[in-house]
Amino acid sequence: MTHSRLASAAALVLSVAVLSACSSGDDTTATDPAGSGEPSGPASSSGVPTPVPDGEVRTSGLVTVLDDGDGPELCLGAVAESFPPQCGGPKVADFEWGDVGAEKAAGVTWGSYALTGTYDGTTFTVTDAIPAALYDAMAEPEDSPLEAACDEPTSTDNTMASPEDMDATLAAASALPGYATAWLTGNTINVAVTEDAAGAETALRKTWGGSLCVTTVERTDADLNEINQELQTTLGAQLLTSGSFTPDSLDATVVFDDGSIQDWADQTYGDGLVTIESALVPA
Repeated sequence: MTHSRLASAAALVLSVAVLSACSSGDDTTATDPAGSGEPSGPASSSGVPTPVPDGEVRTSGLVTVLDDGDGPELCLGAVAESFPPQCGGPKVADFEWGDVGAEKAAGVTWGSYALTGTYDGTTFTVTDAIPAALYDAMAEPEDSPLEAACDEPTSTDNTMASPEDMDATLAAASALPGYATAWLTGNTINVAVTEDAAGAETALRKTWGGSLCVTTVERTDADLNEINQELQTTLGAQLLTSGSFTPDSLDATVVFDDGSIQDWADQTYGDGLVTIESALVPA
């Protein structure tokens, strides 16, 4: 029951789109950015900028480096949980595995490292590599958990707050007019609708007396999924992952952004709808 409930409550999180998990970084198209110092990048055939950094960058935390016989690659996106793992990405130059951190199996060598170096759009040239065993994870900020949709969730009847009541309420929420999404924060059910929040709360109180927050948003999950599919097509090999982790918005991680891809996303979809994160950040 617990697993099905959490799966239902996680409707907020769209199926994260993992692209090019095992493709080569050779597919990446890149051109030197303008030298003005302003965030900018040349446009691809789809009109999306394809910037490359003009100085040293580092990975935003630990990443997998893998060599399946064709030389090491930097896995910035998804890593298949096989043994040995499978993944791909930009080629890595001037890299040494070191005395700790690397594993070998079936002709594949891999390990987790925090890397610093330069990136020309196809190859990451390493200037410093810290294996996971020597990496201070506390130095990296933790991802923020999902937040409640309201400051003060309310309860009306705690005798109607069982796991079965929760399942019934999540099912009822998905049938509401204008239903957008739902998620859990602790024992609080959060529901987002595009219309009549008061009416939605009244309907949900028929099955749920526990902690509840109802809010309104502009877009449904279906709307966000449609935009998510567009991002996969237009960003192409630059896109590592994309999905929704907050109501009414999307998060997308690309190999590198100097701000020009974010500007493109704001101009294309409106300010704040798509947040672009860069897997490589200035060192």
